[in-house]
Amino acid sequence: MSNFVFTCGDINGIGPEIVVKTLNKITKGSKDEFVFVCPKNIFKYAAKIIKPEFEYSVSDKTGSRNKKQVLILNTGTYKQNTGAPTIDSGMSSFDSIEASFQLLKDRYSDAVITAPISKTAIKMAGKNFPGHTEMFAGWCNVDNFVMMFLSGRMNAALATIHEPIKKVPGLITKRLLNKKIDVIFNTLKRDLRISSPRIAVLGLNPHAGENGLIGSEEEKILKPFIFQSKFSEYLSGPFSPDAFFANRLYKNFDLVFGMYHDQVLSPFKLINFGSGVNFTAGLPIVRTSPDHGTAFDIAGKGTADASSMISAFNYAKRIVKNRKLNK
Repeated sequence: MSNFVFTCGDINGIGPEIVVKTLNKITKGSKDEFVFVCPKNIFKYAAKIIKPEFEYSVSDKTGSRNKKQVLILNTGTYKQNTGAPTIDSGMSSFDSIEASFQLLKDRYSDAVITAPISKTAIKMAGKNFPGHTEMFAGWCNVDNFVMMFLSGRMNAALATIHEPIKKVPGLITKRLLNKKIDVIFNTLKRDLRISSPRIAVLGLNPHAGENGLIGSEEEKILKPFIFQSKFSEYLSGPFSPDAFFANRLYKNFDLVFGMYHDQVLSPFKLINFGSGVNFTAGLPIVRTSPDHGTAFDIAGKGTADASSMISAFNYAKRIVKNRKLNK
């Protein structure tokens, strides 16, 4: 039996309702326990939209033992303004994330599944928050981590995360690539139990540099990295991203390693939207999330699709199980 914690995400978005939808599905017949970190008044509002089909108790104490299958961990009272980022929505989402980490740190929970947040709202609340990935890594005191995306059709990972395009070329170094691939390789083996991972490396420039005619990064950095890395037998590339995805070459690999955010996320979401999962690799904790945003435009209507959140839970459960097998 394991314990899984869900955060509420931005309370003005679809986060609370898709968590309730997810809990309705995953609690049926399960022996696991669940914590939903959410303001009590927001949970009540979500419960009017999506009726809970599980037994739950409400507590204000982080360490309280759950008397029901689902514990609603109340983080206070926040004003809701459905459909727009606000100071309250930013503060409540940050508080939910912080409380979830405490549960993981105290070993009360085995994994966290985070609902979508608005970076704008969190900034409005006065918090310095680059993203879930960087925040959890900082709290875990880990400086070598990877943003990874998982699905049944394609797994992917990023060399750089939330960086302006103009900064990316200067960040791509052999040292960075070796650090990231070390995390990726060990994650594929330990967390996904892929014994001999096949990893495709994408080029940075159009046509993967065309032998140095369109940028030098492939010749000076990527090719030496691929052929000289201690993981070279598992690496292929650098591939021209457009041709790689057009020819569906990702089907031949266990993971696609891209250089920057949209290079990977655009095709990944096109292929998997509604079912893809964001996973923070390289941390001692397990953290997953759906691959979509707050969807302010449909918040409060009860129409939000919980498929990606359900997939995020399934991957969290799978990774927790695999890590326990490796102990």
